[in-house]
Amino acid sequence: MVIAPMALDSLDLARWQFGITTVYHFILVPLTIGLSPLVALMETFYLRTGNEQWRTVTKFFGKILLINFALGVATGIVQEFQFGMNWSEYSRFVGNIFGAPLAFEALLAFFMESTFLGLWIFGWDRLSPRIHNLCMWMVALGTNFSAVFILAANSWMQHPVGAVINPETGRAELDGVGGFIKVLTNPILWTTIPHVIASALLVAGAVIVGVSVWWMTKAARAGQDFEARELWRRATRFGAIVMVLGGIVTAGSGHHQGQLVAEEQPAKMAAAEALCHTESGAGFTVLAFGSCDGEISRVITVPYVYSFMATNDPNAELMGLEDAQGMYEERFGAGVDYTPDVMVAFWSFRLMIGLGMASLGIGVLALWLTRRGRLITSPRIGTAALWTMWLPFVACSFGWIFTEMGRQPWVVVPNLADPVSQVHMLTQDGVSTVVSSSTVLASMIVFTVLYAALGVVWFVLLRRYVREGVHTPTDPSQRDGEHSDLPDPDRLSFAY
Repeated sequence: MVIAPMALDSLDLARWQFGITTVYHFILVPLTIGLSPLVALMETFYLRTGNEQWRTVTKFFGKILLINFALGVATGIVQEFQFGMNWSEYSRFVGNIFGAPLAFEALLAFFMESTFLGLWIFGWDRLSPRIHNLCMWMVALGTNFSAVFILAANSWMQHPVGAVINPETGRAELDGVGGFIKVLTNPILWTTIPHVIASALLVAGAVIVGVSVWWMTKAARAGQDFEARELWRRATRFGAIVMVLGGIVTAGSGHHQGQLVAEEQPAKMAAAEALCHTESGAGFTVLAFGSCDGEISRVITVPYVYSFMATNDPNAELMGLEDAQGMYEERFGAGVDYTPDVMVAFWSFRLMIGLGMASLGIGVLALWLTRRGRLITSPRIGTAALWTMWLPFVACSFGWIFTEMGRQPWVVVPNLADPVSQVHMLTQDGVSTVVSSSTVLASMIVFTVLYAALGVVWFVLLRRYVREGVHTPTDPSQRDGEHSDLPDPDRLSFAY
């Protein structure tokens, strides 16, 4: 009798649907953002050096980029429709603000990247080499523009600026042109951008390393020393350098972002540490179980680390969830639980950090194993490289879960620096009042099944083209030999 109403609650169903579709979509996004500039850079290396191996690897990873981009577009279309249907009250209240950066993303960034990607696909041997390479750089610029505008919209939800309430309509509106400029200069946005882009480069570097190490071991064991050394070792080291640099920037920008979030959303960061009570010199807990309503069981707590992470001062006092609840009640009224899900925030935060650091370590290991001309020949390492390249994907997903779940119960978090804090909205107030729970449930099932099918298509296509390899002789001495019957490697055949 209790389960059925809960299962058909429109708010919970709408949240589940948006969470499912967002995580599906976000698995694809970092690879597109990170891989597009790397493919452009590979082609630039080819133009600068004339080394055919860079041309070959550009085309190979260009295929992976195209597959990922196509599936990313297909899974991203649904996101906008949910704002107008399941979350119509949210859209009615803040649509004038939230829609502005999304419009720029669609009209400027998306059309820019899709147009130049088409030119790049069909422009081999039709455009001049420099113009063709410029097309991919424009794709990379477009994907990063897209990320900036999407993050601008999300950062405004995390920290609303440049907005006023229209007393006649009761809706939030941009405070003129200056308001839009404030949206684009939001401090949350400019700490999030380097973190997201660096983590995307970490993801793309991991894919390059995983695939290249796997092929390096196969080529080396097959006696194809030239291909193993000149193609796959080269690509491995390129991807590993990107992983290391991306991992370092991700960690540094994440540290700065966490400090800003601790100031703007104290409940989120307190939940990330399961800090129930305000504490000076707060420690960092490795493992924790339970809730603040009962008892938190902690395993390995390092004193002062959390205070240092949040403020750069190991002795700083940090607000606990109990005091955060009291602060929000004083400002916005009692009767609402303003505390995020502690265990979701705690574990997603640690999985994000742990898997991200593991990915950085894999990049360092790949550089070590290929130092001084060495090749990786162990098939076990090759297989492990394929499996571990998914770690940064999962780390990014947990980071997104922490960002979104940690701001609950708000869909628009109040700006604590604003003494009035007019523009804010609880998640429960943003859901549609006219879309029935059965409709949301039906659409959630349909989208979940559809996205699962698209996920299978994405995996099968990637697996197919990774296993297919480059299909080109890489040793100049073999150009007219036994491989003459292989298909033309310069044709991106699947794209026609």
